[in-house]
Amino acid sequence: MNTASTSAPPSPASASSAEPRWLTADEQRVWRAYIDAATLLEDHLDRQLQRDAGMPHVYYGLLVKLAESPRRRLRMTELAMYAKITRSRLSHAIARLEKNGWVRREECPDDKRGQFAVLTDAGMEVLRETAPGHVEAVRQAMFDRLTTEQQKALGEIMRIVAEGLQPSEAGADLPWLR
Repeated sequence: MNTASTSAPPSPASASSAEPRWLTADEQRVWRAYIDAATLLEDHLDRQLQRDAGMPHVYYGLLVKLAESPRRRLRMTELAMYAKITRSRLSHAIARLEKNGWVRREECPDDKRGQFAVLTDAGMEVLRETAPGHVEAVRQAMFDRLTTEQQKALGEIMRIVAEGLQPSEAGADLPWLR
């Protein structure tokens, strides 16, 4: 459905009325450019990582986060929060990474229901081998196409959007809480 409208957008005061706040033509162009770029970038990185390491981008991100964590371990709930995925999806991903020998689970000694995901030496080696190709794919797809000023602006914009989508109040509907 087209979310643009030929009429002017409503004022903030009338936002509570039944009429949707349709995107302007300029907003629609920005939105579609973002969707196209985000979809193409994720596909580009997934293909590169599948080709070079046999894993999707989200799995690579999990391995990186574990590598950056003290003792290469992190509580599963924290890892789900970092990856912005459901606990069920994380559990499936960790099972696949365990099958490859790249991660292992350990019980949490002070919480009988909690578990740690731990990056193995084999997982660390996969990261060492895969990181150069991945960073080159990121550079070519994004950073080489932007000026320093555009990079800074994009970073600031994405930080603002991300902060606005991560409510801190109790009961927030966030993937890692599901």
